Amino acid sequence: MSDAPRPKSNTAKAQDTLREMIFAGDLMPGSTYLEAELAEILGMSRTPVREAALRLESQGLLEVRPRHGVRITPISPEDMEEIYEILTEIEGMCAEKAADAGHSAEEVRALEEAMAQMDAALEAEDREAWAAADEAFHRALILLGHNKRAEMIFDMYSDQVRRARAVTLWLRPAPSDSNAAHRAVCDAILRCDAEAAGQLHRDHRRQARVLITDLLRRHGLRHI
Repeated sequence: MSDAPRPKSNTAKAQDTLREMIFAGDLMPGSTYLEAELAEILGMSRTPVREAALRLESQGLLEVRPRHGVRITPISPEDMEEIYEILTEIEGMCAEKAADAGHSAEEVRALEEAMAQMDAALEAEDREAWAAADEAFHRALILLGHNKRAEMIFDMYSDQVRRARAVTLWLRPAPSDSNAAHRAVCDAILRCDAEAAGQLHRDHRRQARVLITDLLRRHGLRHI
């Protein structure tokens, strides 16, 4: 039996392409497209485009409106306030659970690798690489919580956080404080201090929420 990976379906290809076009700004927030227009842009039939749009709707990136096409969903500072409040609690819980479980250094290697990548990206002044490593850290933390529903919620909102972070990435100060906060959370997990791990991570997420939403308001990015 061959172990070769199965090729992506047209629906998966359409989903990936549409997601990247949204993040890149090629499909502008608030704009509306007919399914036929998107199918022409992607060089596909309408069926996989429709299925891809329904998947992206569940992730909050667009809205499928029967007989009116597809609308790219804007995200306001108020939306980000709510999303960060949810993520702050579930990630804080996962940090506590990771510390309670007594994870070894081997088991938190994904966190440490992400932090090393964040440090290297900061030194190289590569904000895009830093953002990718930051997302990897948060995803690894969620997985350490061993809570499938927390993982589902994280996946539901991670793309919207990524959009907000993308437009504010070069507006914010160098994220050295963020790197230090991640290191403190990881250290608390390694020493099995659940209370400190949860509190440190919640404090970090709350600071990130204030930073991102203030930047969105200050620079007039009320719908991104």
